[in-house]
Amino acid sequence: MKTILFHQHGGPEVLEYADFPTPKPGPGEVLVRLRAAALNRLDIWVRNGWPGIKLEYPHIPGADGAGEVAALGEGVTGWTVGDRVAINANLGCGECEFCLAGRDNLCTKWKLLGESTRGTYCEYTSVPARQLFKLTDAFDFHSAAAAGLVFHTAWHSLVVRGGLKPGETVLIVGATGGVNTASVVIAKYIGAQVIVVGSGAEKLKVAESLGADVLIDRIKEPEWAKAVYMATQKRGVEVVVDNVGTTYPLSFRAACKGGRILTVGNTGGPKFEIDNRFIFTKHLSIIGSSMGTLQDFADVMSLVVAGKLKVALDEAFPLKEARAAQEKLESGAQLGKITLEI
Repeated sequence: MKTILFHQHGGPEVLEYADFPTPKPGPGEVLVRLRAAALNRLDIWVRNGWPGIKLEYPHIPGADGAGEVAALGEGVTGWTVGDRVAINANLGCGECEFCLAGRDNLCTKWKLLGESTRGTYCEYTSVPARQLFKLTDAFDFHSAAAAGLVFHTAWHSLVVRGGLKPGETVLIVGATGGVNTASVVIAKYIGAQVIVVGSGAEKLKVAESLGADVLIDRIKEPEWAKAVYMATQKRGVEVVVDNVGTTYPLSFRAACKGGRILTVGNTGGPKFEIDNRFIFTKHLSIIGSSMGTLQDFADVMSLVVAGKLKVALDEAFPLKEARAAQEKLESGAQLGKITLEI
């Protein structure tokens, strides 16, 4: 099969378009003929590497994918060759206490497709049958791939962990990142008011097209917590989605008393200082999460496929041009999810 792989960490130049053996589905697994994959910041971090990361080389990046069932492993039922599917990248073992309790994103042997195992920048991949979600005949593969990881992550953070309620106000720090755009759409579906802080009019237009109610350009208003404060009649917001990390000082200021700060990442860097006085004087809660459960994936993808949650797409690149796709993602120029045509 054709694939994108790398033998060592580095910049986009380490990515190779090459041939690689097509995997065979093991017991309980399904072989998927991929038609689309979606890019995530994760792909760049894995390519660059970090202290302690262990990969089986050559490594194939990519967490998100959608395509058709190509073959069934021993013991698989409920699936037919040709079924259209999206892949859940959150790999639980299916056997530990957390998996058995339906909390597979806390699995003791947890893995992530494209990070812990070879991923979806390829023509075929084999995954446990429980990782698949069946798509309708009309639903676009690129939208399905683009939705997978980010909508799964945002749903678990906002709805399950964050307990977002209709009528609350949500501040989302960042206008065009995958989890952020998914958060805008999910928050509006729940019935919340959405404030988005972004860099520049073009990126903010993406958030507006997804339903954001208030747009704040951080280039024009670097102390954007004040603008949030005024937009909420000097009350602040109940929920802040901050996956940057280094913006916490402003997020703490923007939150109302009893507010919740939700985080699933730290694109601004893993270490930063915070002023603890805001946390205890404003009764703030910092709520972290990573990915979501099998049930979360089924819940949110059902809404995506039903057309109730809109997926923001940017540009589709041919598989062999994955290097250019990653360069665009790394530049921050995307206005939605970047995908690969396979």
